[in-house]
Amino acid sequence: MWTAGTDSDFELNAGCKGYPLSAEPCAVSELGQRGWHLLEDALAYPVAVLRRPALMHNLAWMQHFVQRKGVALAPHGKTTMSPELFRLQLQAGAWGLTFAHVHQLRVGLAAGAQRAIIANQLVSDADLDGLDFLLNQHPQARVWFLVDSLAQLAALTDWGARRNKARRWDVLLELGIAGYRTGCRTHEQALTLAQAMAASPVVRLGGVECYEGGLGRCDSAHDMQAVSALVRSVQALVQHIDAQQLWGDEQVLLSAGGSAVFDLVIPMLKLQVQSRPVQGVLRSGCYVTHDHWNYARYLKLVEAREGLSASLQPALEVWAQVQSVPEPGLAILSAGRRDLSFDQCMPMPVRWAARGQSGEGAMQATPGSWKVQALSDQHAHMVFDAEGVWPQVGDRVALGISHPCTTFDKWRWMAVIEDDGRISGAISTHF
Repeated sequence: MWTAGTDSDFELNAGCKGYPLSAEPCAVSELGQRGWHLLEDALAYPVAVLRRPALMHNLAWMQHFVQRKGVALAPHGKTTMSPELFRLQLQAGAWGLTFAHVHQLRVGLAAGAQRAIIANQLVSDADLDGLDFLLNQHPQARVWFLVDSLAQLAALTDWGARRNKARRWDVLLELGIAGYRTGCRTHEQALTLAQAMAASPVVRLGGVECYEGGLGRCDSAHDMQAVSALVRSVQALVQHIDAQQLWGDEQVLLSAGGSAVFDLVIPMLKLQVQSRPVQGVLRSGCYVTHDHWNYARYLKLVEAREGLSASLQPALEVWAQVQSVPEPGLAILSAGRRDLSFDQCMPMPVRWAARGQSGEGAMQATPGSWKVQALSDQHAHMVFDAEGVWPQVGDRVALGISHPCTTFDKWRWMAVIEDDGRISGAISTHF
């Protein structure tokens, strides 16, 4: 039986999409004991699954990558929001975890994270109250969040005065990119802010952060040039801050890294300064399940730049059933926008099994002409070559996805399967 090692189990029951209505409830950690098999239609369609061998491979591969590069890994938890997967990432050697907001942080700390980065600005009373509460609950934890303006620093100061709190927040200064998301736009702005933070009793400047993912165009020449320019900009800022002795901690954190061009920010994470040690922290998140299109195409470029023959493997699939073949060349599958990512591309049929087949060799690669043309709320419209292999009513089709983040948030749980379809465990999600 596969287990992620959980201290607080999550109950699977008829209220969980994909769990059979007639089955007795069970804990996530007990699902593998049921003896169920995906291709014996034990679960109701659609059902989201994680292929265990690919999942475990990805965990080990990324940890080996950062160790080889001499940096640390704080995977972005927003990808999965799964405490079971958080524990696996931490057990594999992750330095900490990354989150987008305080609610997500709560799940990560409960899963055992001792270090965390909130890769976002905190401004509101509710967020600051929440973080203060969590830090009181987890006094051994270190949590850094981002600051990018004097206005935000003033809001932090105001919160402390109104709450009569002496809390000193651990923060990272964010350097941004013109026309993109958050972050200081110029070195002048950033240095002025760093000076104000160094003089402030409410924050402790722990390092510098950036996000390079928006620069990627899946063109290696462009991506290398654009990300290298950002890396050089961050490096220059860090050296200026160090020269002015504005750091508030004994160690400098430098953090970057989405899931598309993560290899290109390594030089920034390995920068050294004169005054104190540096810890580079990569924040990639989607690696844990990878995907079948967007990150897969970026990864081919990473492999070429790194001289790798293979790296991450797609682990996440949503299985649907053919419920109608109403006309030649069109099949309707039992999964739609409520179940699948579609923000980057349509889901891709990657494997299938004929109705009633569950033994060795039942899973086959889908014919090349099978393609999802459109999605409605509960259906996928799959076209196929009417002169080739026809899908039949009752056949099962595995849909590969692009951008795992927006598939995970549609499921309260996912089954973990072996490559032959045996259900060996499950994970829960907490969005």
